[in-house]
Amino acid sequence: MNNFTFCTPTKVIFGKDIEKQIGETIKGYGASRVLIHYGGGSVKKTGLFDKVVNSLESAGLTYVELGGVEPNPKLSFIHKGIELCKKENIDFILAVGGGSVADSSKAIGVGLATGNDPWQYASTGTCPEPNEVFPVGVVLTLAAAGSEMSNSDVITNDTITPWVKQGITSETVRPLVAFMNPENTFTVSKFQTGCGIVDIMMHTMERYFLGVGDCDLTERLAEGLLIAVRDAGRVAIANPEDYEARATLMWASSLSHNDLTGCGKPRYFPVHKLEHPISALHDNISHGAGLSVLFPAWAEFVMKYDTMKFAQLANRLWGVEMNFDHPEKTAKDGIKAMRAYFKEIGMPITMSELGLKPEDYEDIINLTTKNGTAKIKSYIDLGKEEIREIYKLAE
Repeated sequence: MNNFTFCTPTKVIFGKDIEKQIGETIKGYGASRVLIHYGGGSVKKTGLFDKVVNSLESAGLTYVELGGVEPNPKLSFIHKGIELCKKENIDFILAVGGGSVADSSKAIGVGLATGNDPWQYASTGTCPEPNEVFPVGVVLTLAAAGSEMSNSDVITNDTITPWVKQGITSETVRPLVAFMNPENTFTVSKFQTGCGIVDIMMHTMERYFLGVGDCDLTERLAEGLLIAVRDAGRVAIANPEDYEARATLMWASSLSHNDLTGCGKPRYFPVHKLEHPISALHDNISHGAGLSVLFPAWAEFVMKYDTMKFAQLANRLWGVEMNFDHPEKTAKDGIKAMRAYFKEIGMPITMSELGLKPEDYEDIINLTTKNGTAKIKSYIDLGKEEIREIYKLAE
């Protein structure tokens, strides 16, 4: 097990009717004037927005609203949010939505705290990690990205051509508090529920693989989370208002990306780095859908470098009988079982289902590798040729 630091400062308030606690809770963090940040307006249709406003007003807090966050939150809109917060003297940002709204809120907070363009802190930016914190809270409406407890903030720079999607990774972007009522996810569509299930699983699997040494406890925690998500996912797809299934997915969303399931292991996230350029160039492709296509293909490509680990997960998660004489067969059957599960919950498993054709690959590969000058760290470095082979395995 590698050395690690584990810190999850986000306070979680979980369960039914927790919206009533929002105002007094964030007032305790010094809030007086709040930006309510949200997406396309579903929070108003469901009545959640009114619950949030009532709680803020009951605590004597004033607010300004900014809706319109899109999937793969855009830098140009984040700039607009920063300027609005300055103009309105905002001292607390409250994200009401899923991962995109949370990430947009975090990025606005980075800009306000540092006085710099948040893009400067992205993975390929020009600045080190931000060292200033602006208070951000999340009222979660989608179990998926885990942004409500993570130190990650993924944004898309739409001010350049081609668009680039990168992450800010810093302890300063962990929210102060997350309000999590599983009932607020009842209206999420089956497709977006499926995307969330995949994203939760991938945040754990990306930590599960890679690295050497004994991490049995961490891996057992990861496997337990994956099993719970597997089963709750089936229930939530069949019955969207099953509270216990939605609660399991919501809590798993947080635990899968707050680093608990990766303690003692390296953090490379190669499949996320393969997917981000796809949804940057093709904004209509959901992140979870891209991952459900790419992860099994990546697994096929690299399983020979860690056969027993892939066989282990096939056995423990997917119930594939362990073939100790030929563990590669167990590993391959596990990947087949993963694809079958993704298909069962309505997720794409091929590039064509994403609407991508072989003639689209080169632009994506060039963006991923910076025209062949960069590689993704994995079991082996993934350059242009390796990525092309992974795409072929996903056809």
